[in-house]
Amino acid sequence: MALSNRLLFRYFSAAKHPKNNARTKWKSVVGLEVHAQLETKSKLFSGARATFGAAPNSCVALFDASIPGTLPVLNKGAVELGVKTALALGCNVSAVSMFDRKHYFYADLPNGYQITQQRAPLARGGNLSFPVFVPGVTKAPYYKTARLHQLQLEQDSGKSLHDPYERKSLVDLNRAGVPLMELVFEPDLETGEEAAALVKELILILTRLQSCSCKMEEGALRVDANISVHLEGTPLGTRTEVKNIGSVRAVAQAVDYEIQRQIAVLDEGGMIHNETRAWDSTARETVAMRDKEVVLDYRFMPEPNLPPLHLKLSEDSEESPEADAVGLIDVPKLHQTLPELPEQTRQTIIQRHQLTSTIAITLVNDVTLYEYFRSIIDESATRSPKLVANFLINELLTMLNRNKLEPADAGLTSSQLATIVDMLQDNQLNIHYARRVLQELLDQRDRAEGSAPSSSCPREIVTASNWFLITDESDIRRYCEGVIERSPKLVDKYRKGKEKMLYALAGEVAKASEEKVDMARAVEMLKEMLNPAPSRHGLKKE
Repeated sequence: MALSNRLLFRYFSAAKHPKNNARTKWKSVVGLEVHAQLETKSKLFSGARATFGAAPNSCVALFDASIPGTLPVLNKGAVELGVKTALALGCNVSAVSMFDRKHYFYADLPNGYQITQQRAPLARGGNLSFPVFVPGVTKAPYYKTARLHQLQLEQDSGKSLHDPYERKSLVDLNRAGVPLMELVFEPDLETGEEAAALVKELILILTRLQSCSCKMEEGALRVDANISVHLEGTPLGTRTEVKNIGSVRAVAQAVDYEIQRQIAVLDEGGMIHNETRAWDSTARETVAMRDKEVVLDYRFMPEPNLPPLHLKLSEDSEESPEADAVGLIDVPKLHQTLPELPEQTRQTIIQRHQLTSTIAITLVNDVTLYEYFRSIIDESATRSPKLVANFLINELLTMLNRNKLEPADAGLTSSQLATIVDMLQDNQLNIHYARRVLQELLDQRDRAEGSAPSSSCPREIVTASNWFLITDESDIRRYCEGVIERSPKLVDKYRKGKEKMLYALAGEVAKASEEKVDMARAVEMLKEMLNPAPSRHGLKKE
């Protein structure tokens, strides 16, 4: 479904911008800024809960509301999560980082400034290498690397709620002060697909680190894209910024649209203005928000109420007593707690199970799909990794797409899927009825109250419906004899040399048996029956 939508989007974009055929002379440049909400129980500088969906203004401390006399207290857990993320991305963690005040007026920013790390961030450098692969769009997977300029900690602002009927605006400060981690990537990307692939890889990493929930629908991960185009061999063009993109698919669509829009404007002799734009997911276009020609003076200044943030970077035992005494965060110790990262998992799948990079990328890029694969394989060493992977990718994903479901929402257990795989591997079930079992499990989920997952065993479904594969030799022979008897014309054509008629006859066998016959054996048996072995004298038996 997502693929067809994306192709339709490209089609209509091309129709809206008829001069896009000139794109070959243009080079696009894309850089991303990602704001990730750190998965802590409390806010960055106060003890208030950082809970999504709570009643308005029910998670607000005095500091969050900017009550005079209140002071910030740094959340150690937020710093540790930021450091773990920096280490996973290969950054240079700063021994000493600083907090700044970024001044600007906004109704849901009570202090009149945001506490951030503009000039001395938590970490610099690093890079993220990730696969770019969209079935039907990219011919084959390829890897792209984006450099990370810096990673900084900062507090979120509140949320303004606008009521057009009452003509009032209300402010909810639940989000004010929630800890954010801003990751600023260098402009190393060229297309919307690459931008979406970077965000997808980052989500996989942050999820494994448990540093961010990455629930974009809740605003836990927000993406800003800086986009420009220029002729090859010329300086970079004027960039625009598309703010607060709220889904991975929207990242691809917004970036591709903005590239096409800029090219169309330049082809028509126009100019690109340095401005902030928003992505309208309904109209599928970017819309202007505000002009950025005038550089805003945020009046950055050091945060006077927070001391420099010191971290322990060395394993030198001599500095340990002092570091422990002042409670410094031990970076080397945090490094030892890092889990296996997505790219390491892909390489493990390729090497251990002898699967292709395309299969490894597809499995790892969906957390639920990979959990299914790992559970099914780990449970029994006799299961074929190739069969399991092909079943999950080709059959399960196809069935879920048909039912407009994501793997995480399907309500299927790894045990149910493992049973289907075992029946396929043991030649008790064919792929046609495996799909019907999957559909029956999904239908049972839909019929259950509250969309509860089905607890049915696939083997029970197969037994009750009599969907077992027919492998008995005498039964297969009976079906083959019946088809040969009812299809003299096909038999005659086959015996005259038209070998494709064999598969027409096999199709009739499948139809007669309601597709339950072991077709590999049925084809062999048809050949034996239609091509009798020669006699000793070299003559065919009559």
